[in-house]
Amino acid sequence: MFRFCSLFSGSSGNCLFAQTDKTKILIDCGESAKKIVNSLSEIDVDIKSIDGILISHEHIDHVKSLGTLAKKYDLPVYINKETFEALSDQKEKIKQENINFFDFTKNFFIGDLEIHPFSTPHDAANPCGFNIFNNNKKISIATDLGHITPEIISTLENSKFILLESNYDPNILKCSSYPYLLKERISGPNGHLSNELAGKTISHLMNYGLETAMLGHLSKENNFPELAYKTVMEEIINDKNTNQINLSIASRFNTSPFIDII
Repeated sequence: MFRFCSLFSGSSGNCLFAQTDKTKILIDCGESAKKIVNSLSEIDVDIKSIDGILISHEHIDHVKSLGTLAKKYDLPVYINKETFEALSDQKEKIKQENINFFDFTKNFFIGDLEIHPFSTPHDAANPCGFNIFNNNKKISIATDLGHITPEIISTLENSKFILLESNYDPNILKCSSYPYLLKERISGPNGHLSNELAGKTISHLMNYGLETAMLGHLSKENNFPELAYKTVMEEIINDKNTNQINLSIASRFNTSPFIDII
């Protein structure tokens, strides 16, 4: 068994879950500890059975309850040094023996899951995405991307599943009430990924074995699920038969169905 589900995904909070028969992990914990524990219970997972928490970067929508979960349930945390140093008072709650630093030059294991972190362009201390392997099967988590680099495309290839950011629609962003500088940040090279670029990325990855994709980290103000889905599908139609991909949207508030990696 190798499976994935999204507990929460959006600009207000992100927490993802992956498991095998032997290992259970969280990727980020950007909602309250209570909400995460309750969501895990909905899928029959005890928070105490979690083998580790992977952290992509230090923004609050990815680490809101990190210190609380790590302290209360004695959970190991996997994080790079720059991100750890950029945490606020949360880092003081994590036991020294539960802090596991990684860098981008080496893969590491949590149980029988092999983790390959990769650098992402975002306005954080040292942000990253993750490739996660089990029994020669690969899934990828890539959010908070200002743009897609050749290196990122290369590291995402040969994934059977991806959770990919589809944060905003450029036209909605232009007309939103956001201040000009915030609009520039979101659409800039170290901001977030648009629906169109998410579609182009998925279309490319379908040439390299991608079977299932989930769009995540949608903006509450500058996007909506139906538009993200439609835009991505239109990009795929330009190149492929849409029957070749199983596409879904990660909910902001609700746990997704399990994706089984076969």
